[in-house]
Amino acid sequence: MMYFIGLDIGSSMTKVVIVDENETIVTHFLGQTGAEHRRLANIVVNQSLEQAGLCLNDISYVVSTGYGRVNVPFADCQFTEIKCHAEGVCKLFPQAATIIDIGGQDSKGIRVRDGKVINFVMNDKCAAGTGRFLEIVADMIGLEVSELADLALKSENKVAMNHICSVFAAQEVMTKMAKGIKLEDIMAGLHQSMATRICNMVNRIGVQDEVIMTGGVAKNKALRNEIAACLNKKIQCPEEPFITGALGAALLGKKKAFEELKAGRQLAKREMRLGEVHLYD
Repeated sequence: MMYFIGLDIGSSMTKVVIVDENETIVTHFLGQTGAEHRRLANIVVNQSLEQAGLCLNDISYVVSTGYGRVNVPFADCQFTEIKCHAEGVCKLFPQAATIIDIGGQDSKGIRVRDGKVINFVMNDKCAAGTGRFLEIVADMIGLEVSELADLALKSENKVAMNHICSVFAAQEVMTKMAKGIKLEDIMAGLHQSMATRICNMVNRIGVQDEVIMTGGVAKNKALRNEIAACLNKKIQCPEEPFITGALGAALLGKKKAFEELKAGRQLAKREMRLGEVHLYD
């Protein structure tokens, strides 16, 4: 049996998925992204291998993606997160047409047709519309990020937010709290404002059914509801929305490996790279 690793180094989380030659997910693993991407890649890959009962010599191909993809010395190749997310989502949702991926530092809209990327748009310049925006607000009012969605879902009188910039929106939250407005109503308005920004972005590429939402922020039910209402579309979400990029990377690794074999080329000897994998131990 051949095995393939997809490693997605995002701004907040690093994700590993191992698939076999039948494209079955053997295991997946999540770890916090730190400053030392190479060391973290080493740690999470070793932990995922241990979890799967495998060793590095069992792996036929490794693909890295995400903004830290170039910092994986033992990867056989790299692909962009756009390509990897599309590959992973279309494996889980073959009829997918629109992907909304919201990560820690960026948000993306991807149009796909028959599993292929035909257009995309990306916001990586501003924290608004990303997980980082929710973290800023949560830190400011002393709550966990998950509590923001819980509060928003309790609201019966949503309060409109006037600012979409993360800095000014955070200040607006404090101002409304000082006026005695219920926190749940403020959070509902905040999620609506965030959804509006995201929808304005993805509408630039045209939104078609099926719409799939991925990334860590996809677990935020309040935001999913607001995006669904804004787009007037049903939003579907993978069981584990964190790992679609890593899954896509692993699947692309399988394709690359079989292309190499079909061309009569040998795959890299994995044991020759063990020194690189443990470079920072």
